[in-house]
Formats: sequence, structure tokens, C-alpha cells
Amino acid sequence: MLSVIKKCRWSIGISVYFICSFVFGHGMSEADKAKALEATNWDFVELGASHMITGYDHLLFLFGVVFFLTKFSDIVKFVTAFTIGHSITLLFATLYHIQANYYLIDAVIALTVIYKAFDNLGGFKKYLNMTSPNLLLMVFVFGLIHGFGLSTRLQMLPLVEEGLVLKILSFNLGVELGQIAALAVMVGVLASWRKTQSFKNFSNAANVLLMSLGALLLLQQLHGYSHTSHPDDFGFSADSHLHEHEKMEIEKANLRPRSSHDSID
Repeated sequence: MLSVIKKCRWSIGISVYFICSFVFGHGMSEADKAKALEATNWDFVELGASHMITGYDHLLFLFGVVFFLTKFSDIVKFVTAFTIGHSITLLFATLYHIQANYYLIDAVIALTVIYKAFDNLGGFKKYLNMTSPNLLLMVFVFGLIHGFGLSTRLQMLPLVEEGLVLKILSFNLGVELGQIAALAVMVGVLASWRKTQSFKNFSNAANVLLMSLGALLLLQQLHGYSHTSHPDDFGFSADSHLHEHEKMEIEKANLRPRSSHDSID
């Protein structure tokens, strides 16, 4: 029984670690900040691409957008609307130093994921007895919100005014390249899945899962916001949250009594 409890304790600890990594990992690291001081435009392209590829909130929304799209022209149309939207706010918010608490922005982005999953499930007609709002317009508007989220991350870097526009455009180019790479995988997987019977059987379940992930992201971002708005309630800031969990796991490991099965250095 004691061994079971210990295994459960360590499983919970590992789960907390990965959840916290998932929530707080989607930002700009200290390495990114240090690199930005002498970064070339190509470095900003790479940074934008890596940020989009690891941007689970943006990717979940895009997955919802293309989930039922079968025509290439439709995919291009909706992705273009999203791209124009996020490019506008990314450029102007960064250029004019417009900022907001990034946890709140990411919470709104989580709501866009929930919205798209709800729309895919026919929720407007089924539960609200109304026609879905114009999807192309909504994707453009949500693109504006996602772009603001990208801008808040970019503004975490020590940006200098000289050559700023070109750096922003380079970062945005990287975002687009990362987006194209991610979409290629998504569209390929969905195209193959649609040919199987399981797509009909589980397409609703997939969107329920998408909505659940959006709700989880929303709660986690609100949790992060609570750290920044009420830091005294937690004893450490949101930016230190993951490090605190890592430290707690290390302390647990050091306090764990050695057994005969433990290796000795």
C-alpha cells in the first residue's frame, strides 16, 4: 500500500510538472531575451517559427477552423483571414508598444478555441436556436486577438527602435512559416482521417475534446493571471511558478530515503 501511495505521489508530481510546463512554457525564455540583444532579422524569423510551432493555443484554434474544411480554396480563404488579422495587431501593437497582461490575452485566446469547437458541434443552432455568426469575419476578428497575444510575447524581448519594423516583419514571417508547417500536418491528418468510418463516429468527440482543452487553457491562464494580480496570495510570481514546482520536485527527491535499488554515484 505504501509503495502504491508513493507511486501516486510521484505521478501527481510529474503531472503537475508537465501541466505547468505546458502553461508557462509558451513564452519567451531568458535565452530568447539574451539572444534578441544581438539578433539578426533571420534570428527573428526562426523565433517566430518556433513560437508558432509551440503555440498550442494558436494551433488548437487553427485545428478547429480547418476541421471540416475539405476544399483547398476554403482553407486558403480562412487561413488568409486569420493571417491578415494577426499580422495587423502583431505589427501595430508591437510598433506602438500597446500592452496588456498576457495571461488575460491568452485567456481570451482560449475562449476562441472554445468558440470554434462549439461552432463545429453546431452549438449555435442546437442550443441557442440561432444561425452561426459569419465564420470568415469571426476568424478575422479572432486573428486580431491572436496577433495581440503574439505581440505581448514579442514585447517581452529587449527590442530596440532601430530596425524595429523589419524585426517585427521578420518575426511575423517566421510565424507564417511555422503556421504553414503546422497546417500542412493538420490538413494531411484530417484528409486521411475523413476517409475512415471513425471520422463520422468520433468527429463530435474530437470537438468536445477540443472544447475541453480550450476550457483547461482558460482556467490555467486565469490561474496565471491570479499570480500577477494577487502575488502575495501565492508567495511567488507567475513567472517563477514553473521554477518553484521544479524546486519542490528536487527537494522531494533529495528527501526521499534511499533504498537498496537506488544507484550510488
